[in-house]
Amino acid sequence: MALSPGPDNIFVLSNTLYNGKKAGLFTVLGLVAGCLLHTTLVAFGVSEIIRYNENIFFVIKTLGFFYMLFLAFKVFKSSNFFHLKKIKKIKRSNLNNFLTGLLMNILNPKVYFFFFTFFPAFIFSNPIELTYVSQFYILGILFMLITAIVFLLIVFFSSFVSKYLLEFKNFQVLMRWTQFLIFISIACLILYSV
Repeated sequence: MALSPGPDNIFVLSNTLYNGKKAGLFTVLGLVAGCLLHTTLVAFGVSEIIRYNENIFFVIKTLGFFYMLFLAFKVFKSSNFFHLKKIKKIKRSNLNNFLTGLLMNILNPKVYFFFFTFFPAFIFSNPIELTYVSQFYILGILFMLITAIVFLLIVFFSSFVSKYLLEFKNFQVLMRWTQFLIFISIACLILYSV
């Protein structure tokens, strides 16, 4: 699942190419931290409340939709051109990149469905041996570890490639519009999902 191309993978790739390795790393930390919330919700049954209450689910979808539109607007308003030397001098907010990844994960209803649809199917022992809560956390930690490894590989690959690509003016424009379209696409997927 972590290897399959999706909005998170594409965002990690484009954010690293556009804003540098450090931005990519903190985005990955945010995305992985969001999985901890989903694991907790599944482990303690809160996800069942969200699953059967359409109003709560609608609020999550709406927040996710508007957050993605906000990110698309920020990219649209950003400068077309930049240079690697300028990127190194600009102090990007690590917290901002972390929170972007975290909110992308938390406000994506598809992630909720993934966790409470697939995780229960992988319970691996009788609750007498190990509680269901413990089993959900073990599964969640394994998923976060695998996701972190895949996303970090994307960060290191894209930061290596960016040194060669960012010197081309057309690539910079392409990356800006790609990021913009990614956010708009994620917003539409969230709004019309499930």
